[in-house]
Amino acid sequence: MDQTDRTLLKELENGLPLVSEPFGELGERLQISGTEVMERLRRLKENGIIRKFRARINQRQIGITANAVVAWQIPDASSPELHSQFASFPGVSHCYLRQPVPGRWDYTLYTVHHGRSRTRVLTEVILLAGKTGISNFVVLFSTEEFKRIPAVRISVTGGEFP
Repeated sequence: MDQTDRTLLKELENGLPLVSEPFGELGERLQISGTEVMERLRRLKENGIIRKFRARINQRQIGITANAVVAWQIPDASSPELHSQFASFPGVSHCYLRQPVPGRWDYTLYTVHHGRSRTRVLTEVILLAGKTGISNFVVLFSTEEFKRIPAVRISVTGGEFP
């Protein structure tokens, strides 16, 4: 990945320009052709640096107002089969493991859910509990959002990521 790739990725963090030829416009900003922009993006995707292009939807504007992290106490935190059951559930947007704090916080698996109402999210969580057989969990609903940005921000200079 060279300096032009880094600058291209930095430009893309703010989204594609909403014009008839967005890659051509990006190319103008970077002083390369739109074709070269496409070639670079294909290579970055092939190398796994870019996962996909997509629209970022404002959830609240389309009625998704209930968001929850669910902490699950699972018997075997190392069970790939159990992880797969949670991760493959249609309503789960994120699924990950964390270290417990023995005796204080014994939850190790976390899922994130979004829905049009708390009732819908809770129904989904109860279905997931039934599917997995896990009954010890805590549902933590968001009450207010203060910040929401992508976790990775590109450094044009190639320095450390925050």
